Amino acid sequence: MVKGRSLRPMNSAPRPADLHCAPLDAIIAGGGLVGLSLGLALHGQGLKVAVVDAALPATALEPTFDGRAFAIAAASQRMLDALGLWGDVSPHAQPINDILVSDGRLQDRFRAGGPAPHFLHFDPRELLSGEGRDSQPLGYMVESRHLRQALYAQAQVQGLSLIAPVRVRSLNVRPEGVEAILDDGARLSAKVCLAAEGKNSGLRKAAGIKTVGWTYNQHGIVTTVEHDLDHEGLAQEYFLPSGPFAILPLAGRRSSLVWTERSDLAPVFMDLDEAAFTQQIVQRFGAYLGAVRPVGPRWCYPLGLQLAREYVAPRLALAGDAAHAIHPIAGQGLNLGLRDVAALGEVLVDARRLGLDIGGADILARYQRWRRFDSFVLAMMMDQLNRLFANDWGPLRMARDLGLRMVNQLGPARRFFMRHAQGAVGDLPRLLRGEAL
Repeated sequence: MVKGRSLRPMNSAPRPADLHCAPLDAIIAGGGLVGLSLGLALHGQGLKVAVVDAALPATALEPTFDGRAFAIAAASQRMLDALGLWGDVSPHAQPINDILVSDGRLQDRFRAGGPAPHFLHFDPRELLSGEGRDSQPLGYMVESRHLRQALYAQAQVQGLSLIAPVRVRSLNVRPEGVEAILDDGARLSAKVCLAAEGKNSGLRKAAGIKTVGWTYNQHGIVTTVEHDLDHEGLAQEYFLPSGPFAILPLAGRRSSLVWTERSDLAPVFMDLDEAAFTQQIVQRFGAYLGAVRPVGPRWCYPLGLQLAREYVAPRLALAGDAAHAIHPIAGQGLNLGLRDVAALGEVLVDARRLGLDIGGADILARYQRWRRFDSFVLAMMMDQLNRLFANDWGPLRMARDLGLRMVNQLGPARRFFMRHAQGAVGDLPRLLRGEAL
């Protein structure tokens, strides 16, 4: 018997309940975007699942909880649609119709801010193979709060069990399964535990899984701006000496800014008054969208790289930032986590259909083989891009500009990067192909 505090999504306070009369198939530690997506994927295929999260849904939906917006690759959008989420998300989603990548410059009295003359342009219309076909966007920009709203709503409709606000304090691993002890003393038993708690995962540490990584001496400043002109779905990324400055289109005449700054300077910018902060944005933003006005709160996050050496341990699997936390330089962090969800969900559901132990070492090893190398390669690519462009040495800057110009003129290379941005490269799980598990 499972005891403890159960919360149906969107309720404002916990209430006691017995969730199941028999052991669960899976316990998911962490009810963020990755954890809830994984819970819905498994629950939708008949597995008995409970999601344990430290935050109440009402708290997680507060405007000040998370100001990020995420680039959802085309493959990730197909997955959200297959999970029944896209209908709630799409009214708030902004298609990414073009991507422009360039070295950037700050505005001063001698030159305008904005991109340098040489750039790399991604236009999805190049991927069309026949006349009269509509091009598919490279992806979609969606604010975190809208993703959370859709996840909580679907969890409520499907009856997915969410236990909150509480954490998994410890895990007892046994030959036949696991027992999770929660902060409030409640106990859950299941065949496997799936950790999606974020980069500071306590379950990963308790399992003895080591990580490798480093800090970048950078912080990401995130805010939303309004502007006078329509962005027309154009996403821009300027590489400034302190790091990338991304201008990401949101619904309406709004954009999300992800401004990478040196860690020692980020608090200074965060403490500026509205007028001074706006001026700093204008110096980086340029004038291509007319007057720019920050709206809403500012957020600041430390940036670094962290990779788990193993993605699995006995009766335990890591997903999302618990397995890999990468630089946001190309907006691939959430997409990487959703690829974990699709692969892990497929592995567990296939094992269940075959009557196998879904927490068995061979089953979890298949998930690790599928995801660890892909995540490592993408993390290293983002790391090297950040190091390459966060350097204002004149000769290197000229070489970068030349490289961007050359790649922009090579159609096959440009189209490969676009397919990668759409999430269409590699061994795709069924969900990322838009198919049911």
